[in-house]
Amino acid sequence: MSKYVLGILAAALLFGGCATVPTLYAAATGPQSPGFSEYRIEPGRYRITFRGGDGASINQVADFALLRAADLTLADGYDWFQVADRNTSQTGPRNGPQFSVGVGGGSFGGRGGLGVSLGKSFDLGGGPPLSQTLEIVMGKGPLPRDAYDAREVRHNLGPRA
Repeated sequence: MSKYVLGILAAALLFGGCATVPTLYAAATGPQSPGFSEYRIEPGRYRITFRGGDGASINQVADFALLRAADLTLADGYDWFQVADRNTSQTGPRNGPQFSVGVGGGSFGGRGGLGVSLGKSFDLGGGPPLSQTLEIVMGKGPLPRDAYDAREVRHNLGPRA
């Protein structure tokens, strides 16, 4: 490979790593934007969705969905929440940065020659965007066996946000 192609490859790797925005624990700014959103179904019951950015792991998306559930539970004056329904899905196509290098050759003007074509493609992105939706039911008092203690979830997952 020539120095020119190696230089382009190095630049693409350098700038490609900067193109992926980290997934932050914050409210979504639009319907398909990374972040959390919620819908109050009735008092003490919410549907919460956390959408990850490009390359966010399923663990990060799941943790941030649980963290949002804990924050809402505490904000509404409850102690614990149960997950009544959980759905994890891919929210779109893989749209991380990609880089391709091609080298070609051939004959021009009717002269005979050997045509050579080489190419390489690099995917610089993470995985496809993922989302997790939780339907939660909140409660007060003693913690049921299959429920999450909202204060403990906040304490354990909050530092990751």
